[in-house]
Amino acid sequence: MAYRGRRFTTPALKQFQKDMARLLPRIVVPEGKLAAHFRFGVSSKNADVDNLCKTALDSLAEKYQFNDKRVSEIHLWKEDVARGKEFIEFMIFPA
Repeated sequence: MAYRGRRFTTPALKQFQKDMARLLPRIVVPEGKLAAHFRFGVSSKNADVDNLCKTALDSLAEKYQFNDKRVSEIHLWKEDVARGKEFIEFMIFPA
C-alpha cells in the first residue's frame, strides 16, 4: 500500500519518488487543465493500473511542481513485460 492513512507517504514511496525525480527529463508543464498519458510495462500480473497511475502522477506533480487536481483527463495502458524490463512512459499536455 502506498499510503498510511490519507496524509503520509511510506518510506518506499518516498524513495520511489526520489529515484523517479532523478530519472525524469526536464520539461515545462503547460498552464491550465492538463491531460496525461501513461504506459506502464510491469512484470507483476497483480499490478493495478490505477494504483500505478496514482503513484506516477504524484511523483510527476512533485517533480514538476504542479497540482495534480489540474489533470482532467488520463489515458492508461498496462503491458506485461519480463522481470527487469519494467518501464513507465508518460506525456503531459493541455486538456
